[in-house]
Amino acid sequence: MADTNFKPFVAPQVKMKELTLKAIILGSVFGVIFGAATVYLALKAGLTVTASIPIAVVAITLGRRFFKTTILENNIIQTTGSAGESIAAGVVFTLPGFLFLSDPASADYFNYFTILTLAIFGGVLGTLMMIPLRRSLIVKEHGTLPYPEGTACGDVLIAGEKGGEFAKTAFYGLGFAFAYAILQKILHVIAEVPYYMTKQTNRFFPSARVSGEITPEYMGIGYIIGPRISGVLVAGGVLAWFCIIPLLATLVPADVIAGQLVKLGYLANLATPGGTGNWDPAAHTFADYSAAIYYAYIRQIAAGTVAAGGFIALLKTIPTIIASFKGSVSSMKDKNAVAGSEAEVPRTERDLSIKVVAIGSILLVVLMAFLPQLPGGSIGQKLLVGLLVVIFGAFFVTVSSRIVGLIGSSNNPISGMTIATLMGTCLLFIAVGWSGKVYEPLALVVGGMICIAAANAGATSQDLKSGYIVGATPRNQQLALFVGAIVSSVVIGLTVKFLDKPTAEMISEGVTGHAIGSAYYPAPQGTLMATLAKGILSFNLDWQFVLVGVFIAITMELCGIKSLSFAVGAYLPLSTTLPIFIGGAIRGIIDYQRKKKNVHLSAEEEELGKGNLFATGLVAGGAVAGVLIAMLAGFSATAPILSALNMEEGLVSGLGHGGYYLLAVAFFALMGWTLYRIGRQTN
Repeated sequence: MADTNFKPFVAPQVKMKELTLKAIILGSVFGVIFGAATVYLALKAGLTVTASIPIAVVAITLGRRFFKTTILENNIIQTTGSAGESIAAGVVFTLPGFLFLSDPASADYFNYFTILTLAIFGGVLGTLMMIPLRRSLIVKEHGTLPYPEGTACGDVLIAGEKGGEFAKTAFYGLGFAFAYAILQKILHVIAEVPYYMTKQTNRFFPSARVSGEITPEYMGIGYIIGPRISGVLVAGGVLAWFCIIPLLATLVPADVIAGQLVKLGYLANLATPGGTGNWDPAAHTFADYSAAIYYAYIRQIAAGTVAAGGFIALLKTIPTIIASFKGSVSSMKDKNAVAGSEAEVPRTERDLSIKVVAIGSILLVVLMAFLPQLPGGSIGQKLLVGLLVVIFGAFFVTVSSRIVGLIGSSNNPISGMTIATLMGTCLLFIAVGWSGKVYEPLALVVGGMICIAAANAGATSQDLKSGYIVGATPRNQQLALFVGAIVSSVVIGLTVKFLDKPTAEMISEGVTGHAIGSAYYPAPQGTLMATLAKGILSFNLDWQFVLVGVFIAITMELCGIKSLSFAVGAYLPLSTTLPIFIGGAIRGIIDYQRKKKNVHLSAEEEELGKGNLFATGLVAGGAVAGVLIAMLAGFSATAPILSALNMEEGLVSGLGHGGYYLLAVAFFALMGWTLYRIGRQTN
């Protein structure tokens, strides 16, 4: 039920500048920046965190100081900008899958105009489907659905209006991350992935590998998501890299592993050296057994765990889904029953018409049927795909919006929803006789658009919650979200294609054609989506490995652990999840010390604490620096300069590889200590 005692910060009868040109432009700029940063982060790690809070902080700092914006204009800036990072996440999680489908010609769909079209359509769909849900989820359940990021952003905007000074902490984190990134990615004083691996000949523990991609963004992510989720993530990695890989390294002959890599396309043939794990056909050995086993077996097992975890998460939310649909229908009836003119409806209750939803959905289906850049052999095929997108979209937008209301957008299991969509689509295709590689791109289009829509719906929900708290006009926010979705999609496609182009350094290490899918940008989620589509539609999925993963997920659920987070940890390299866990452990230590001292913080104080703000600065600064440095490396004029600044060879010569890695760990520890000291402070 709605909280009748709730009063927004700006009363409904107050007239104030809101949907202005400067607010839209500033929001679009932030959407472009954070969208590009999210592309980089998602390609590297398969993970994202919400950018809403840092955008809100920047909006307050820059908007009020230099552009004299009102609190409602700042809310529009934050609303417009947040669309970029959510759409970027949906794009990167799915559309790189075109590169990994059975037919090499499917890679042709990984072009700028197809990415742009799907990004815009998915982003618009997510916003459209949220229009009828706002009253039931945001207003009527204000007291039961906290929408953590939305509430935090609302609090940030209100505190900024009152003269808060906490933005300095976020900018401190951003500056720290930039300096660290220069040392790591330009000067190479800090090794990017220090590691230690036991030899295959070790009879106690063969081919066990511990490593960490020690970047600011990973530590920041870990701090934000906290010790529980980061602990479950790294637990999946521990199972994969310290349990299954050493076991298989002991039991499975190298030739059998190589044969599996050939089947999956990671190795040309058994007579050709190289490939994943660096196969030596003469000696019948791998230079890196752990990498070979990871790609040959672990990723398929983890794919089954992710799929099962996604389905289990959906089963748990069925009551919520039913309640949300009922509430949405009731809200539409209530709105139709309102008498009088537009002027009699309070400003804070004015949404876009339900007709916009209906017309927009029909238009999406028609455009998908006739646009040539989308996969499909006939208009009929494309119409079916369009209908599936709208049906699945209405379903999973509701799921996504409800889930993020409880656990936040950063923890939104959109991968599970996408997997469920993809598998459901493939099974429907098989039911109507559509099987084989020709239909794989069609299935990926459905999965990709639903992923983008679900991600954007989650962010849209948080934005509408912020607007509800500060007293914004919903219709203005919805219009701003459409603008943000379209503008950010233009740059997201450009960023994806730019990062996909191999640099001179990548080419020297054997990366040709596409950088996405290589060790530089592994795109784990996109690879997973392609693996599922290929396996189901060709009846060639290695079900024995997938079913092992399914029962791992069931085991985790029986232990009371959320299997989806565990599954993502098993699928990602340990080098990704370990530094994330370290960030979460720092947060856990601080929380434990506060609990021991009987210090209790409200949700608002926790979200706006100095530790959280510094961590969001680390994430934003590290990711943005990664994009900028990647762009510099991509230009022929600057590449030689970056190469000349590289100090790695000299440091390795003087310190040895072990000393060079220890130096990197010391820098990472310094960053962790800084985060710990700042996190202990109170505002």
